[in-house]
Amino acid sequence: MDPWIREAAAEIAKRAPRELEALVAVSSPSGDVHGADECLAICAALLPDEAEIERVPCSSPGHADDLVARLRGTGSGKVLLLGHVDTVVAHAEHKPLRRVGEQLLGSGSVDMKGGDILAIGAVRALARRPELYEQVALLLVNDEEWRTADFAHVDRFAGFDACLCFEAGELAGEAEGVVVRRKAAGTIRVLGHGRSAHSGSAPDRGRNALLALAAAAQAVAARHDPHGPSHLTAVPTVLRAGDAFNVVPGTGELFCDLRADDLDAIERVLTAIPADVGGVRVEAELIRRWPGMHSEAHTAGLLAAASEALGRPIAGVPRGGASDASHFAAAIPVTVDGLGPRGGKAHNPDEFVLEASLQPRAEVALALILAALGG
Repeated sequence: MDPWIREAAAEIAKRAPRELEALVAVSSPSGDVHGADECLAICAALLPDEAEIERVPCSSPGHADDLVARLRGTGSGKVLLLGHVDTVVAHAEHKPLRRVGEQLLGSGSVDMKGGDILAIGAVRALARRPELYEQVALLLVNDEEWRTADFAHVDRFAGFDACLCFEAGELAGEAEGVVVRRKAAGTIRVLGHGRSAHSGSAPDRGRNALLALAAAAQAVAARHDPHGPSHLTAVPTVLRAGDAFNVVPGTGELFCDLRADDLDAIERVLTAIPADVGGVRVEAELIRRWPGMHSEAHTAGLLAAASEALGRPIAGVPRGGASDASHFAAAIPVTVDGLGPRGGKAHNPDEFVLEASLQPRAEVALALILAALGG
């Protein structure tokens, strides 16, 4: 293994549990401005003095500004490190970090505050090696978990040589796994416009939005075809209708989560949703469109060079979940995701990071950065 990788990764891993504890201690669900500001203040405090730090507008209105930190060097390569500090966990369900056996368990620990800590550690290590790069940038956003607006940051990093995202890592058999392929993602929102009526004395005067939305949910679910040509998953996830147990619900809304190899397959699901069910007007819209990521060919040389520097193999793998890396992949073809620590149960109250993975995954990240910079 390259000696600098070994030494720098050991230092990152030594500090990582305490730094992760500080970051996870802050509850930061998407859209919470105070939580995001507090998280980014912690991140800024952990960055090296050499970093130029600015806050830039978030892609989503009403959110706290995102953070960009830059190191300027004397080399020639430019690499973007990418992460997010928002979580899906509401304040009431938030859990601070605690050690349970080999796990560091806490809200947002693996998705993706553990990855943020490794990225920040990498920036600290790189601050001592300015000859390696022209620029290293770190982007931390506040709206990854629930963004429906267009992503705002691609042009800001035009001309960068590589984008490395620190979502959770994994093993690929005996090799270290990193993500080089992701599905496209979409969210369908369906509104039902019916008519309320007393459910006991005049139920037939109503037009039941709940039943219409249930039919729409079935229509979406019928398109679920994970083993088909587009590997489409179509999953109704949220249904809201009605305000009282004795009233025919006149309005309601449905959300469905869809993933596929390309956005066209997701768009086609809209055509399966009926416009009218039992006199209820049904209005369907794709409110979130995330592109897929197909970086296999562009990253093969990078993974080979990084494997050599690491002294053990790094393998590119696919993953179904969405990530901000997908937004950069078209503009920065050398885009790799999944550089964070290993763990599990993302979006779950028992979400965790495996403490033993912190050093080997820091080594993987540093090897990829070094390879991307031609070191």
